[in-house]
Amino acid sequence: MENHHGHHHMPKEVPMPEDHHPTKQMDEHHGHDKHAGHHTEDFLKRFWICLVLTIPVLLLSHMIQQMAGFDIAFSGDKYVLLILSTIIYFYGGWPFLTGLVSEVKNKNLGMMTLVAVAITTAYVYSVAVVFGLEGMDFFWELATLIDIMLVGHWLEMKSQMAASRALESLVELLPSVVHVERDNHVTDIALKDLRSGDTLLVKPGEKIPADGVILEGSSYVNESMLTGESVPVQKKKDDKVIGGAINSDGVLKIHVTGAGDDTYLQKVIGMVKSAQSAKSNTQNLADKVAKWLTLVSITVGVVTFIVWFSSGQSLSFALERMVTVMVTSCPHALGVAIPLVIAISTTLSATHGLLIRNRTAFENARKLTTIIFDKTGTLTKGSHEIQQIIIEDQQFSADQILQYAAAVQQNSEHHIAHGVIRKLKEKGLELWTSSDFNYMPGIGVSGTVNGKKIVAAGPNYFNQENKPIPAIPDQVDQNTDTVNFILVDGKLVGIITFADSIRESASGAIDALKKMNIKTFLLTGDNEKVAEAVSKRLGMDGYLANVLPHQKQDKVKEFQDKGEIVAMTGDGVNDAPALAQADVGIAIGSGTDVAAETADIILVNSDPMDVVQMITFGRATYRKMVQNLAWAVGYNVIAIPLAAGVLYPTFMLSPAMGAVLMSASTIVVAVNAKLLRVK
Repeated sequence: MENHHGHHHMPKEVPMPEDHHPTKQMDEHHGHDKHAGHHTEDFLKRFWICLVLTIPVLLLSHMIQQMAGFDIAFSGDKYVLLILSTIIYFYGGWPFLTGLVSEVKNKNLGMMTLVAVAITTAYVYSVAVVFGLEGMDFFWELATLIDIMLVGHWLEMKSQMAASRALESLVELLPSVVHVERDNHVTDIALKDLRSGDTLLVKPGEKIPADGVILEGSSYVNESMLTGESVPVQKKKDDKVIGGAINSDGVLKIHVTGAGDDTYLQKVIGMVKSAQSAKSNTQNLADKVAKWLTLVSITVGVVTFIVWFSSGQSLSFALERMVTVMVTSCPHALGVAIPLVIAISTTLSATHGLLIRNRTAFENARKLTTIIFDKTGTLTKGSHEIQQIIIEDQQFSADQILQYAAAVQQNSEHHIAHGVIRKLKEKGLELWTSSDFNYMPGIGVSGTVNGKKIVAAGPNYFNQENKPIPAIPDQVDQNTDTVNFILVDGKLVGIITFADSIRESASGAIDALKKMNIKTFLLTGDNEKVAEAVSKRLGMDGYLANVLPHQKQDKVKEFQDKGEIVAMTGDGVNDAPALAQADVGIAIGSGTDVAAETADIILVNSDPMDVVQMITFGRATYRKMVQNLAWAVGYNVIAIPLAAGVLYPTFMLSPAMGAVLMSASTIVVAVNAKLLRVK
């Protein structure tokens, strides 16, 4: 049972190969699922058949008859018992017997070996009794034992299947039929036939089948199960949409950019899958413990037998104790303890916008001592917001200066241009038309608006014209602000200043990390003054300024050399080496671009609070694993001596009772894993 999942651990520096198709994997996975599903059904079928056969076995057993006070006896009844029990032993015990063979072959003794040895001992002894050995046969114990063992295994497999089922719930986010517009009329086709470049129609209430860009229509779209963003997002022409999101009220016509394996959802599924199958240190620990428990159980079982038998107890009593020890201590609970928590935590994370690519790193998040934030785009919005508009020529109002600036900037892609247009929309002013647009790289833009020649440019413009740079008023903090001059027909009419704004949730996130005793540092390519201003405002522990992209990795290493456990938070593009160097690399806001190759954990939203959430969730996941391990091991520490008969004659654990306890402990562990929640 242990690991026929084929665990492939991906080292974090290795990007996923191109042919690593989540859906291709999905099919193999489904294949394995069908196989597992078939297995599960098989255990259940064997259980029902054995259960029916157990009834006559119980009725014919002398011990049960004495206890219940009835008598069914006829000549040869013991042979009927023998035949029925043999069928139960071979048919019901078959999965365990074949399991024993393969475990011995692989030199990897485990649960199957334990169960097989226990039931075989009971069976062989009982057969000997039928053919004349002095003693009581074990047939009814054997039958009930096999029944309970089958149920126990069935429970374990069911809970492990629940893990892959969680994944399927992600796959089910996509509709099966899609409406495609071809040659001006709409036809319905199967999702698998959808290609990139198709034009889709999505009606209100339907799921969006693939990633794309809206051609026409506007609507609110609910992306919560993909990004964890609970509020529906408004989408209109030219906005991007993600496959799997739910369209609420408008009709959308969408140009497909990613279909099939290329969708965000498929990438997430592929990632969740490899994270579920990658073993982390905790899982390896659980495997080791299970192996040791098996060896301990076999040893204790044999010792128990020797002790009881040599102290003058009957052979059947000594054997019964040995069988009880082996069955009770079967480490089923351990088999479920960690894999279930892993499966649940990975899927829960994915639906809350936390994508885990590296399990071990995620579990190490609880040990972090320092987090380094790359400034742009994580703690700040990475966009330039207008701070002030200063009038230099009284003929113009601040609004007019803004309108002239917006008119010439509207064709530019620069973040200063975006800032100007945003402000114009916010104020509800009219956007004037402009002509003769000219972009001057590193300087600014110019154009003709209302018949006047307008220039919106930085200080470099004046150097180029060999004119002195106009004096900038004292109220502008030149350390943190970018300055843009507006000229109308060659005359300076106003100055607009911009600054990168801090994200709303940034200070809350830094405070929360402080409470967790985690130090925070700002890493930026900006100058000292800007870095100091931002880190002071957020109350961080310090900052590293003027850092060029290729030096980021060294900075992370410097912290590690001091013995700090470091997480690096960046946008995953130019921070790749630093993310790979850090103990935990967190890529933020790479949203639909899931290919932040070097990160261990990807936060879909650019919200610094998600870093906090990720750490608390990492801690919660680890707690659950430890609880489960402790329960599984603790249960055995108590159950094994009881099974061995330390409390004899006051208390005796029967083999069947031992098996019931074993199944119960598995259920406790499974339920505990299911209680894992994202705060």
